[in-house]
Amino acid sequence: MAFSADGKERLSNGRTFDYDGKVYLSTGDTLWSNLSNRMLTIVADDVGRHDFLYASCSLEMFRLQHGVTGYHANCHDSLCAALGQLGLEARPLPTAFNFFMAVDISPDGKLSFLPPRSRAGDSIVVRAEMDLAIAVSACPASTCNGGAPPRPLACQTE
Repeated sequence: MAFSADGKERLSNGRTFDYDGKVYLSTGDTLWSNLSNRMLTIVADDVGRHDFLYASCSLEMFRLQHGVTGYHANCHDSLCAALGQLGLEARPLPTAFNFFMAVDISPDGKLSFLPPRSRAGDSIVVRAEMDLAIAVSACPASTCNGGAPPRPLACQTE
């Protein structure tokens, strides 16, 4: 999840699809803001397939789609809390760029989760095109992890 450091701009899948002309993004592609400014450029990508269609999992999603009652860890709450610690109001949360999440679009337009293509040690390198506030979550929804529990992430900044 990316916001401009001042909180005035947020990541936009719609603008990104408009300007890049595709939904599958990889090396050389740009992630755009809701105000049509470049936020991130993908400079290297070991996996080559990520999702920018699905909203972050939420407590409501677990309740409506999986019948979960009570609290369940979710990306929406994790991302909002992390951005809140940076002084940003994240709600409404835009669609996250879901690193390593494999989603297929069938000819009739239906979406389905595929097992992740990433393996231990795979990476994606992005370059910030403006000062950003970034939040990352390892999704606790097993549907997008090939049935496996979340795996650790390593993030580096330069």
